[in-house]
Amino acid sequence: MKNSRLGRLFSAVLLTILFAASSPVAAGPLSGSYPVVLAHGILGFDDTNGLANGLIKYWGGLDGYLRGQGVPVLTPGVTALNGPNYRGPQLKSAILYWMAANNYSKVHIIAHSQGGLDSRYMVANLGMSGKVRSITTVNSVHRGTPVADVALAVIPSWLQPTVGTLLNLLGQAIYGSKQDVIAMAKSLTTGYLSTFNNTSPNHSAVKYFSYASAMTIADLVQHPLMGLTYPITWTGGVFNGQGGKNDGVVPYSSQKWGTFKGDPATPWYATGVDHLQATNFAKTGQLWYDVHGYYLTMATNAKNNQ
Repeated sequence: MKNSRLGRLFSAVLLTILFAASSPVAAGPLSGSYPVVLAHGILGFDDTNGLANGLIKYWGGLDGYLRGQGVPVLTPGVTALNGPNYRGPQLKSAILYWMAANNYSKVHIIAHSQGGLDSRYMVANLGMSGKVRSITTVNSVHRGTPVADVALAVIPSWLQPTVGTLLNLLGQAIYGSKQDVIAMAKSLTTGYLSTFNNTSPNHSAVKYFSYASAMTIADLVQHPLMGLTYPITWTGGVFNGQGGKNDGVVPYSSQKWGTFKGDPATPWYATGVDHLQATNFAKTGQLWYDVHGYYLTMATNAKNNQ
């Protein structure tokens, strides 16, 4: 039985890698660029299959769009709920496997939310500086989020193991693998990130860029989920000195790392871009701003700096 499960797992991984490697790449403005890795944040997954039989895509079709602009793209899936020290090695393995299968020498990483921490940890601590040319983070949690601070403060320490177990079981039911929601939450606190930034410094061989976004108001029409967390993030951000401006989860100031490249342009009717819309999650971003143009700008900047 064990060998049968391992066989099915190996087949699934092999098919995923082969699919990613064989996805068509058109000639376009990104031709000549190192391949791009889209690294997801918490609750994320590999967009090769997506969730709900492929109906939900973390990157909302951005991988296919970028391939159409001339660059190979990988959307590796790592554990949805855990810390960078757990997810980083998984990200490394997926990237190295893909690079070896396609004879790639280096990659650019575009990483959202905790994916930015995974990528930085991987380069700083796991010997990947020679394989990664640039890390571009999008709405990442470089200096922590008050949402994590508040969540852990509200749940007493004696109750955290029980809450964690229940949420881990729910996560395992959805994602099919072991989760650690408490480790995830702790890795996003301001205290943890203060230490993390000292132990995972930038590497001189890698270029670091960041993009950020924010909501202007807690608009529940455009931001039905983030509109609920925006006030918490605003209040916590003001309290701990990060400022009130945020994307519903992460203070704007916490999203900046390396060379800051700015925000997405939004039309007059949009009330900013929230944390989920920043990746076009389930294609929610494209309703409110030019997602394709935004990511083409990121990938072009990476290409120009290789």
